Amino acid sequence: MQVLFPNRTKRCAKISLYYIVMIFISMIVLDVNAVPLRPDAYWNFEDGTARDSSSRRLHGTLIGKPKSVDGLTGNALEFVRGQGIKIPDSRGINTGGTFPNRTVGVLFFCDNAKRTQKQILFEAGGATKGLAIYVYKSRVYVGAWNIPTFNWNGSYLYKDIMSKKWYYVALVIRNGTNKVASNKFEMWMDGELIGKEKGALLQAHGQDIGIAHVSQHTKYHDDTGRGRDVDWFEGRIDEIVIYNRALNASNLAELMNPLNVEPQGKFTTTWADLKAGYR
Repeated sequence: MQVLFPNRTKRCAKISLYYIVMIFISMIVLDVNAVPLRPDAYWNFEDGTARDSSSRRLHGTLIGKPKSVDGLTGNALEFVRGQGIKIPDSRGINTGGTFPNRTVGVLFFCDNAKRTQKQILFEAGGATKGLAIYVYKSRVYVGAWNIPTFNWNGSYLYKDIMSKKWYYVALVIRNGTNKVASNKFEMWMDGELIGKEKGALLQAHGQDIGIAHVSQHTKYHDDTGRGRDVDWFEGRIDEIVIYNRALNASNLAELMNPLNVEPQGKFTTTWADLKAGYR
């Protein structure tokens, strides 16, 4: 004799529908944010804080009171001089190592790119080992170095930029070894490879991590960068993401070119339309 359980059947159907809807919503969120899976640190500034959305939970401490404002996709933090973020140390980001592969991406909008004072977007490490992404004289630079062991004095690449315009820039260390070799360090911007330079793997670089300022020393292309709480960025940062792997071209295009976003509930707008900035 067959026994039917109509209530249980309905309940199972409702549960299945719920999970289908949740999976669909998750796919939409991934499409909008366009962040490849499993970042090692991810600050999207959606809630006006410096909470890390990755599993490492490297929540930053705000310096001053940067304002939560409209970003390119969702919210961003707006910085003026004297405002920034300090990030705690992590064996998976700076105090451990070695790191033969690394990707750091920053989505930003600079108020005055022409300034003759450097403006840090992101820096980790100090004067002997580290990474830096910064704006200087209408250019955005990416740099990396590991001096004590490998005599990697530093590799720097740059691209011209304009004030009050959105850009997505990334540095990549790809298959670095304990010997300085060609084409191990890359710069990407807005989904395109800008250039390659010599590089090596990055060892532990334990001096402080700073967003929108130098927290504890760095190294620029002109061999300056000493100091604490200097070189403040002025503008908006929408997100910063770190991977302990070298993203491939497809992943970098996904990271830097959201397909469609709907900021402020308005009509769907493409990345190309939005990155021209606010008018």
